Amino acid sequence: MTVTRASAPRAAQAATQAITATGLRKSYGDKAVLDGIDLTVPAGTVFALLGPNGAGKTTAVKILSTLITADAGDLSVGGHDLATDPQSVRAAIGVTGQFSAVDGLITGEENMLLMADLHHLPKAEGRRVTAELLDRFDLVEAAKKPAAGYSGGMKRRLDIAMTLVGGPRIIFLDEPTTGLDPRSRHTMWGIIRGLVADGVTVFLTTQYLEEADELADRIAVLNNGKIAAEGTAEELKRIVPGGHVKLRFTDPGAYRSAASALGEAVRDDDALALQIPSDGSQRELRSILDWLDSAGVEADELTVHTPDLDDVFFALTASTVPAQNNQPKENAR
Repeated sequence: MTVTRASAPRAAQAATQAITATGLRKSYGDKAVLDGIDLTVPAGTVFALLGPNGAGKTTAVKILSTLITADAGDLSVGGHDLATDPQSVRAAIGVTGQFSAVDGLITGEENMLLMADLHHLPKAEGRRVTAELLDRFDLVEAAKKPAAGYSGGMKRRLDIAMTLVGGPRIIFLDEPTTGLDPRSRHTMWGIIRGLVADGVTVFLTTQYLEEADELADRIAVLNNGKIAAEGTAEELKRIVPGGHVKLRFTDPGAYRSAASALGEAVRDDDALALQIPSDGSQRELRSILDWLDSAGVEADELTVHTPDLDDVFFALTASTVPAQNNQPKENAR
């Protein structure tokens, strides 16, 4: 294994970020799971790593959380170099994996107190932290019951509560809502937002693109061992062509006037509708609305069609994900 130590300038830069990875590589035999990826996660934000099954998302989490070692790369978490100071990294982070770490044979409270003991908290401090987290995660009523009887959502909440016992400022959540019902998933989203509001950094992997869209400040799409694209949700959506604004009219005269003036619009004479290429930005919508006002033309319906993260995901991972017929979503305005 060759994991190089960060140079002084790079180390200084890493200290201003919660997580930095430059040239991260990991192979299993001849298979390059991570092929020189670069990641930067600012403190107090949610960073989502997307990718098809087997893309290397969990491998990235395991490396950054010190569970396995990288083959190469300059890696820093919480301002600590993974190669030379992994113990400090472990003290700064919490990890909730794909599979629950909850012990079903003991109660929820006992699970929490066990974590407090593992963190070497004094007994009184451990009980205080346990009580606060059980209350925060709405688990007080179930605290004295064996965790084996908890619902999936309750187990996941307990799992994250256990992760927070040591007060980590950086949390890795590896597909935290897989298998949860929609209500439990939304509850979990609220928990994650609350963590970030408290200044915690969340590194999230997920199979739910809506989840990344709802939560993440920045998103990276991992495919074939490389970062295919990275940016905000809106930036990624602009990668995919096909966005447009559709104007519908009931007055044939208004429709003809608009069609004549908007030469780039695609006409649908039967439906009295015009389709104008657009990225859906506020600037472009304002321009269209200003033109309609100045021309005295009134459209009966304006609809914005924008690609969503599903479209982005399928476009960027086309070589590993079967093609699907995903149409741009319509948001009536």
